[in-house]
Parts: sequence; C-alpha cells; structure tokens
Amino acid sequence: MRFKSQLQGGFEAFAVSGPNTISFAIIGDAKAQTGLLGFAVERTDPEEKQRYIMPGFKVFRSVVPHPVPNMHISTWDHPVQSFVWDDFTAKPDREYEYVFYPLRGTPKNLDRSAVPIRIRVHTEKLFGDDEHDVFFNRGVASSQAYARRFHNRKPNELPPDEQERALDWLARDLEHALLEFIAQSRKGDGLLCCFYEFSYLPVVKALKAAIDRGVEVQIIIDAKVNEHTDKQGFHESFPRKENLEMIQKARIPRKNVILRDRNPNNIQHNKFMVLLQGKRRNPVHVWTGSTNVSLGGITGQTNVGHWVKNETVARQFRNYWDLLARNPGSARGESQAEARKKKAAYRSDVQSLTKAPISVRAVAQGITPVFSPRQKLDMLNLYSTMVHSARDFSAITLAFGISSELKGLLKENAADGHIVFLLLEKEDRPNQRSKQPFVVINASNNVYKAWGSYIDDPVYQWAEETNTRILELNHHVSYIHSKFLLMDPLGTDPVVVTGSANFSRASTTDNDENMLIVRGNQRVADIYFTEFNRLFNHYYFRSVLDSEHRMRREDDRSRLFLDETGREWMKKYARGSLRAKRLEIYRKMRGITSA
Repeated sequence: MRFKSQLQGGFEAFAVSGPNTISFAIIGDAKAQTGLLGFAVERTDPEEKQRYIMPGFKVFRSVVPHPVPNMHISTWDHPVQSFVWDDFTAKPDREYEYVFYPLRGTPKNLDRSAVPIRIRVHTEKLFGDDEHDVFFNRGVASSQAYARRFHNRKPNELPPDEQERALDWLARDLEHALLEFIAQSRKGDGLLCCFYEFSYLPVVKALKAAIDRGVEVQIIIDAKVNEHTDKQGFHESFPRKENLEMIQKARIPRKNVILRDRNPNNIQHNKFMVLLQGKRRNPVHVWTGSTNVSLGGITGQTNVGHWVKNETVARQFRNYWDLLARNPGSARGESQAEARKKKAAYRSDVQSLTKAPISVRAVAQGITPVFSPRQKLDMLNLYSTMVHSARDFSAITLAFGISSELKGLLKENAADGHIVFLLLEKEDRPNQRSKQPFVVINASNNVYKAWGSYIDDPVYQWAEETNTRILELNHHVSYIHSKFLLMDPLGTDPVVVTGSANFSRASTTDNDENMLIVRGNQRVADIYFTEFNRLFNHYYFRSVLDSEHRMRREDDRSRLFLDETGREWMKKYARGSLRAKRLEIYRKMRGITSA
C-alpha cells in the first residue's frame, strides 16, 4: 500500500508497504533542510502497545569515538542521515505510526524542537484477499543480524533449538507459505508438482502426508543423468542423485514420481505446483517462483514464492504440466539430427500453450504465464525492453549476469533517463576468457548495480560476516537467486515479471521454465518493490566495501561515522545524484491509498 503525509514543517513523508518491509522517503524544501543533521525515527504499534525510537547504525565520532560491534545505537542521539529509509521489521496487516523528528544543532547539543513529520502506514496482509500472495525469504545470511544472533555459526553446528530458530529466521515466511499451499489440499484433491531440486525434507514429508490423506499427488523431478569427471574428480548426477535419495527417504511411492530425463544437456528448472480441487480436478491455485525445494533455496540465497489464486492461470499451468509429464524432447545417445528434430517439436508444443506478448504494449492487464523452452528469444528481448523502456524506474535481479540483449539496450540509456537498478550475484566485470568486448554500463547510463558480497573482515563497528557457501547452505549461487523484474512499480500501471527463468538465453530457448507477467496489480508491485529495496540496500553497501577493498583504496573511516556538520551528507542529494533520483521515484508515486 502507498501513503503520503500532510505537509509538516516543510517536509512530506511517503511510504510503500509490503507485509514485512516499509520503504520511506522524506522530501522537504530548502528551508526545511537548512542545518539538518538527520532524523530520529519513532514507531508506534498500537496492537502490541509499543512506542519506541528505532535503532540506528552510525554514530557521531565526537560522541562515540570508538564504537564497537553490537553496541545499541538510538536514532534519538545518532540520527538517520538520509531522506530514504526502510523498516525491515514490520509485521503483516499492522497499523503503525511513524514520526520523523528533524534534528539540528550539534552532536553534543541536539535541537529536537522542529515540527515532527507523522505518517500512518498499514502493512499488507501475508495472505490477502487478492489473487496474489508473495513470500520472500530473508536472503541475507551475510548480515550483521545473523552475526549477532547466531555468531556466524553453521546451522548444523548449533544446538537443536537454536538451529531451528536460525533456519526459521533465514526462511522468514517462505517455508510456512509453501507448506500451507500443500496443506490446503484435501482428500480427493490433486497436486501436480514440478521441481528441479527436491531435497528439502519438510516439504517432501508434507507431500507424503498429502498422499497419505488421499490427495492425488504427482511429482515431476529433474532426473537427468549428467555424471561426469573433471579436474576436481567424479561428480554424481545433479540434482538426480539428491532427488531420488530424498524420495526414497520420505517413502514417496514410485507411482507418484515422474522422472524428467529428456534433453540431457538442459535442465528441468521449474519449481511449481498446481492445486486441483474436487472430483473434477478443477485447477484453482498455482505455487511458483524461484525457490528450489532445498535447504539453500528456502533458507540461503534470495528467493521468492508466488501463490496465484486464479483458475485460468492454474489451467494453463496444468496444461504445461501435462506436456512435461510426457517427458518430451531428445533422449540421451540420439543422433544430433534426431535430437534437434525432437527438441524443435517440443519447443513448438510449449509455445502453443499460451499466446505470449512480443511488445510491452501487447502485455495484457492481469496475469500472463510464459513457458519455456521457446523457439526464439522474443521473451528475453521483451524483458530487456521492459527494463530499458520504463518511464521512471526499473529493477531486475540477475543470478547469472547481464544478458547481451539487456546490456545493448541499457548502453543507450542517458544519464538523465529513467533510473535502473541491477541486483547481481557477482560484480559485472570483464571476463578474461571471453572473446566478446566488455560493455560497460554505469551511472552515466543511469544504471546502478549491487552484487552479492559480505563483510569478510571487521570494519570498525561492523562485525565480520559469513555467507551461505561458508554456512554450507548453497554451493552454486550464494546470494541472488531470485528472478524478478519491475517496470514502473510505483506508477498507475506497474509490471512485475517473476518466476524460475534467469533472464538468459538458456532459460528462454533450452530449459524448462515458467514466468508470470503481472500487469496493473498495485499490491504485487508494492511487495516486490519493498523487498527489492531491502535486498538492494543491503548488498549495495557491501558491494561498495568489496569494490574499494579489491582496488586497495585507503580506508576512509570518516564515512563510517555520521556527518557532524550537516553539510556533507546533504551534498549527496545534489541534483543528478543517485540519492536525488531515488527521491524522485517516490515524488512521482501514484495510487496513494491514504494521506
């Protein structure tokens, strides 16, 4: 939901809420900004009868010259020096009041007498009345919060009760929602499942329980034989080995499992379920998104689960599942000519399931499913066009780098064009083994990038962190595994693209994949927008530290403290700066539901 305060003391506050995350912007005139040292933030929660000042992170050096990790910092004394702020600790379906107190004076003699800015915000329901519900895991094992709570220890090394708390904290609402989707099925219903990785015991056991209570469960798993030997030694078939072992461990009957082993050089990358209800097996709900049914998928790397309650969409996914259940494509050992023929026929069959748009204008209001593999790169080109042609703002998460299609378009973006945020698994830099020239895109194209990274050495008051690879949660993608795109999410006609595909050539023309294009749904856009903010802000700071450390720049400790004059932090909002551009996103926000 979207909110805007009244004009108070020359300032207006804007807010966008999801179930757990609220993003704020404060916009003020020149007079209101004069002498400003920042804002103290107060939150009131009437439901829990709580009223308190929100914690901060940085301190004034003259007040706390030697901060230490884990010290409590209050914004009442050490304000937020930003006009953009996020609360990641909200609870679903709650009414909150936030008060931003402008602070002036000096660090040791703060003046809190200015008119405060008050704004009431209601968070989204976790399970709403809309046809969409969206669930994110924490996705930030590499964080100060995990370091403080669990001392960077691997979950499997923690005592049982603490291990459960750690995994619950990392999974957030994602595991609960996934299990709830399965639990809604009753005797006589059906569940059609399609998974790449299928090795997380709580979910596998939930499906076994569904079978036992009379639900007709059919599970397609990736079972390709791709064992091989390289310099590191022999590698078992992945994810076939783990999938089959888990099915045996959970005692799921063989008759309930379909082994997807065709197209051996590609992957069955889907992660979806379709709920069929009643004797007629009517498709009614779909679970999809980026989340593999694995420990790392649910508790490690960033992931999202998307629950759709729409019979038309469910029927389209059922039709796709029916096609996959026939195990189409080429078999191992076939001639190249025969393999090409069968794969071409399979692509044609997939593409005939739905009519996919080929331009932004052709994207219909509502929900458009898109299935892969496809014959051409039309959908990849469309996604790239969405990022490039937004009016005010676009954002995308990229687990496997920036496609040449997207880079080619963003290279044309001007510095005064719409702002683009890219959240990457790894930094975008030249590959010495590539024969293609490296294309640079950066702030000159109004493109800003953050990538997966962590604080591997203590930095003053920042404690050393860990990551999902060290915690043995993930072995391939450690940070950014989600696959979603936002086009003008705060406008009147937002577009969200989400699903299993990595916005790559392979995910478009080779792999089994599914995506949803959701147009015109403000609730969906707000949830994805606030969660993107949470993740981008988290990794942007670490990306800057990572870049500076790698370039061996001299540590500028002054920026680890608050600005004591009020002048330096304000300069960062100069016209044309990243921070000024971010404020404009909120200023142009439409569809505000409350004042």
